[in-house]
Amino acid sequence: MYVYCLFCRTQRCDRIARLMEIRGVNRAFSPKILSKQRKEGVNVPREWDLLPGYVFLFNEERLPSFEPFAGVDGIIRRVGRTEQGYELDGPDRDFALSLLEKNGVVGAMKLVRIGETVRLEDPLFEGSEGVITRIDYRKERARVDFMFESSACHTWVALEGIAKRQI
Repeated sequence: MYVYCLFCRTQRCDRIARLMEIRGVNRAFSPKILSKQRKEGVNVPREWDLLPGYVFLFNEERLPSFEPFAGVDGIIRRVGRTEQGYELDGPDRDFALSLLEKNGVVGAMKLVRIGETVRLEDPLFEGSEGVITRIDYRKERARVDFMFESSACHTWVALEGIAKRQI
């Protein structure tokens, strides 16, 4: 599986992903994450952009050229290195493939308490150095700081609950 990523105007990401699939890419999406927003005293699940401005492309064969991207309004640049044909590699590739397994949507995650530490049970953020930096128990969500494209990113993930586990 060949994995690519485009940086785009945020408002156009979903359209660009659909257009890439129409133009022959096997799978394309702008990743979303489920988070909870408090409305009138009730936690309501809502989808947000996980990485605003990024569109991931997955293809069974290496893209021979970047012709499918030509003339698409909203694409700012290709992510990756020229010498690698703009394919994602290392932790970024692993992160993208984990998103593909989730069909581009990160749902609620489970927290596990191990001794004095708390971690996510889902391995999505492990390869990208994901760390829980805050927990909002009232809104049932946690802030996760992680690395993507050598840049520090963060997101709030919805939580299913905390399970206590002994060491």
